[in-house]
Amino acid sequence: MSEDNAAVDTSCCASCGIAEVDEVKLKECATCYLVRYCSEECQRDHKSSHKEDCKKRAAELRDELLFKQPESTHRGDCPICCLPLSLHPEKSAMMVCCSKFICDGCDLANKIREMEERRHPKCPFCRYPIPDTDEEGDKRIMKRIEVNDPVAITQWGLEQHIKGNYSTAFEYSTRAAELGDAVAHCHLADLYHNGHGVEKDKGKKMYHHQSSNSPIDLISYASDNQE
Repeated sequence: MSEDNAAVDTSCCASCGIAEVDEVKLKECATCYLVRYCSEECQRDHKSSHKEDCKKRAAELRDELLFKQPESTHRGDCPICCLPLSLHPEKSAMMVCCSKFICDGCDLANKIREMEERRHPKCPFCRYPIPDTDEEGDKRIMKRIEVNDPVAITQWGLEQHIKGNYSTAFEYSTRAAELGDAVAHCHLADLYHNGHGVEKDKGKKMYHHQSSNSPIDLISYASDNQE
């Protein structure tokens, strides 16, 4: 069977040509996903003729991972204007009352409106009053953490990291990652990479890179695996 036909018809083994039926299960080439095989023996037999196409497709997949522009990001959209949030963390603000990230544009527009109408500052999303002190803000974050809000848990973990409390940062980010928070996975990958609060572990670092679905972390993951 030719490589071209194998790439088109994945219902048959690329080596022997047997079709997938109840008793025959085909497995994809784990490197390129172009072809399928009925056994490890067939994969070994086909290796010499498949090698070049496999290498070419693997390079294409890596380029897609590195350079493809996603419709949005792991940070999601601003809940006010519905535009994708910037990857730059300083271009949005987290509201401690509802754990929503608001883009700088919507945050500024809300502040201007409040100043013009001489209103007390409120959250642009849930309209809850903005806390007057950092202590009050921390209390509100803890309330969100108590109800297992993954965004609040992640934010608290990041703040602990900044303060140098790496073990606590690891504890909170692990909890948030188990709840599916992408930023928490990014943070855990960084902790495992640098050995902060946990022993360095490249395997776990790669796992959290992949789990994050973050464009920045995916670039790092692809670079680490380019060989």
